[in-house]
Amino acid sequence: MKQFAIEPLMGSNSWELAGFNIAFTNSAMWMVITTIVLTLFVVGGMKRELVPGRWQMMVETFTGFIDDMLEANVGKAGRKYVPYIFSLFMFILFANLLGLLPLGLIGVHPFTFTSHFTVTGVLAIISFSIVLIVGFWKHGIKFFSLFVPHGTPLPMIPIIFPIELISFLVRPFSLALRLFVAMMAGHVLLKVLSSFVIDGTNAGAGFAALVAVPSFILMVGISALEILVAGIQAYVFALLTSLYINDAEHLH
Repeated sequence: MKQFAIEPLMGSNSWELAGFNIAFTNSAMWMVITTIVLTLFVVGGMKRELVPGRWQMMVETFTGFIDDMLEANVGKAGRKYVPYIFSLFMFILFANLLGLLPLGLIGVHPFTFTSHFTVTGVLAIISFSIVLIVGFWKHGIKFFSLFVPHGTPLPMIPIIFPIELISFLVRPFSLALRLFVAMMAGHVLLKVLSSFVIDGTNAGAGFAALVAVPSFILMVGISALEILVAGIQAYVFALLTSLYINDAEHLH
């Protein structure tokens, strides 16, 4: 599990503020790297040429994809959330993909910070906070009607309301847990298979043919699957956030 260990960099392990360690860690470094790469990607596609190049077309395709998703799930009111959902989707996507790069071949070990519940939890809390702010700002106390489905018989309200409220409050937890588990499980599986490859190779030609080769082939397949999962998890996170925003905008 060493690949998931958060370690301070540049001798900053003793940095504390009000009892909290504020060291710059490998996780923070890869967040910065992800932000820089994402910024360069977006800025490079903002040329607004009449005939867009491939780079500009990629950025416009992603932007259009997010815009269409919000319009389908939120309606015209979803247009104002495009910057946030686009940033959220692309940040998670780039974080997942950068964590899969085989940089260990040159001595650099990428850190998939989306495999930590603290990171995915903060992203989920930000999305959930937006939902609460929008809901109460737009509807006031009427926002609580979200927890009473339309047409609910009056005697059932005391039962339905707490169930719906608990379901609503669990949303950020499930949103964060889904991304965290998917990314962590994939990397653990690749680590296990890589240990089979190394141990099988070191054990001799027989074990190499019986264990190492099949494990390596499986690793290639799992790596390809992980690329797909990286995109799917970013999409699911953005999609669910859009659906939750829709609830805040339109209630029932």
